[in-house]
Amino acid sequence: MISIFKKKAPERPDLSTLVSDMHSHLVPGIDDGSPNVETSIELIKGLTELGFQKFIATPHILWDMYKNDKSTIEPAYLELAQEMKSQNMKIPFRFAAEYFLDDHVDDIIENEEDMLTIQDNWVLVEFSFISAPLDLKDKLFALQIAGYNPIIAHPERYNYYSKDRKIYDELKEAGYRFQLNLLSLTGYYGKSTQELAQYLVKKNYVDLLGTDLHHIRHLQALQGNPQLTDIIKGLQDSGRLMNHML
Repeated sequence: MISIFKKKAPERPDLSTLVSDMHSHLVPGIDDGSPNVETSIELIKGLTELGFQKFIATPHILWDMYKNDKSTIEPAYLELAQEMKSQNMKIPFRFAAEYFLDDHVDDIIENEEDMLTIQDNWVLVEFSFISAPLDLKDKLFALQIAGYNPIIAHPERYNYYSKDRKIYDELKEAGYRFQLNLLSLTGYYGKSTQELAQYLVKKNYVDLLGTDLHHIRHLQALQGNPQLTDIIKGLQDSGRLMNHML
C-alpha cells in the first residue's frame, strides 16, 4: 500500500537576514578548510540554500602551519570564482583572511605591509585555543596603532576565559569587535563554549556572526539547527549586528 502522506522535509534555519557570511574557509586547498573547488561549490550552494547572499572567505594565516598571503590566496580564489561563473552562480564572493596573532603579524606591522581586511580597516584575528596569550592586548593595540580595527574571531571558543570573564569587558572597552560562530550557540563545540556564547549575547557584545565553515559536517550541523532563526532574530533586535553592512 502506498502512503498518501508525504514525508515532511526537515526544518532548516533561515539565515537570510544576516545577508553576509563574513567568516569561512571556502577558498580551496590552502588551509584546513575546503580541500578542492568541487567541495567549495557544494558548501557555497548549501549556504545559499540557508539564505546567505554574500560571502567573505577568510583563510587562515598562521605562519607555523599556513603560510598564506595574497599571493597564495588569490590564485585559489580565482580558480573557485571561475568555476562559480561557469555554473552561473551570481553570488558576491571575495576573500580576506583570519590572522593568528603570532610573530608573523608583528613582522607585517613592522614592515607596514597591507593586511587582507573584511572591510575597510577591519581585520579578523584569532589566537591560541590552548592557553591565554600574555601579550594579547599589546598585539591588538599594535594593530590599532597601525590603523586597523581588530575583529576578534570566535571569542567564545577561548574556554580558558570562562572562569574569569572580565577580559571580555576590557576588550570591549578598548573598542574591539567580536565575531561569534553560529554553531557555538547550538552546543556544537561543547557546553563551555555554548555558555560563553550565551554570556556574550546576554552582554550584547556580539557584533558579527559567521559560520567559520570548514567542511560538510559544519554545513550539516547548521542545516540541522532550525532554532538559529529565532536566535539570530533576537540578536538583530539588539541593534548591534553588522553583517548586513558588509
